[in-house]
This record gives sequence, C-alpha cells and structure tokens, in this order.
Amino acid sequence: MTPRMASRRRETLETQISVTLNLDGNGEARLDTGLPFLDHMLHQIARHGLIDLQIEASGDLHIDAHHTVEDIGITLGQALHEAVGDKSGILRYGHAYVPLDEALSRVVVDFSGRPGLEYHVEFPRGQVGGFDVDLFYEFFQGLVNHAQITLHVDCLRGRNAHHIAETVFKATGRALRMALERDARSAGVVPSTKGAL
Repeated sequence: MTPRMASRRRETLETQISVTLNLDGNGEARLDTGLPFLDHMLHQIARHGLIDLQIEASGDLHIDAHHTVEDIGITLGQALHEAVGDKSGILRYGHAYVPLDEALSRVVVDFSGRPGLEYHVEFPRGQVGGFDVDLFYEFFQGLVNHAQITLHVDCLRGRNAHHIAETVFKATGRALRMALERDARSAGVVPSTKGAL
C-alpha cells in the first residue's frame, strides 16, 4: 500500500511552521510549538489517531499565541489534505465520544472536500497552563479550511477546563482514525456517489 505521508511548511512574517505526518503510524509525536499545553493536546491527536506527527513552530509569541496556533492548524490541515490523497478506499466518516472524569466530548468528521466547522465548546475559565482556550477555535478553523473536512466538535458536559480540552482533542484523534481507516470492502473506490470528494 502507498504510504500516506506528507510534509508542509508555512512561513510568514509572523510564524514559521513545519509539519510532517504519517497517517499509518503508531501515534508517535515530536512537538515543539513553544506552547506546552498545545503540544499536550496535539499529542492526543497523534496518539489516539495513530498518526505519527512532527511539528516545529516559532512565532510572535511575544505578542500572543494567536498567529502561531492558527498557522499550526492551517499547516496541519494542508499536510492532512495532501496525505489522504483522493480519499479512495477510506471510510470517510468518523466519530468518537471520549470521557475524562466529569467531561464528555463528541467529535464527528467527514472528509467531504467541503470545509465546515461546528464548534460548541464552553470552558469554565479562559486559560489552562497559560494557554488561551479561545485559540482552540482558531486552530480547528485553520485545520478544517485547509484539510477540506467537515468537523463537528461538541463538549456535552464538563467542569474542569483541562479535562474538557483533553476530551476534545482525544475525540478528534479517534474520529480521524476511524474516518481514515482503509475499507477493504471498497478498496480503490471513492466513498461518494459523485465518484470524487
């Protein structure tokens, strides 16, 4: 089988981002974004999605983390889009419910070729580990736009902001893993009546 791998770089006056991924990996991650809590969350996607993921980022963190987080989402989305190719033989749809103590999140993904994000996550506080949780939306918007996927992210309940974030990212990894699974019954067939996604 052809390995599903990609590397992408993004360089702007604000950030320099490098992403390498292998969709058929073991969940290994090497992450250096300058944002430790974001690294922790991206590691959840890698581990639970069984995606080998390497991300190096430097950006204008002296201003704030917005540009870096958004551009990581963009670059990861571009690499994901490249690695998945024409989507023939994949399940296309994936979903996951993930709990962590009192928190429960649901993520549903469609490799539709149409960017769309429904993000319904409320945090009880604005920061976790010094990270501005508002920026998770910017990450997912960049990811969705450039991976060309439809993504529904819902936190169904939770009181602890760390737990909420972790369930969202673990569920994202699990949903991606399901959607990207090779379907032996439809090998070589694009999962759409259109014949293309």
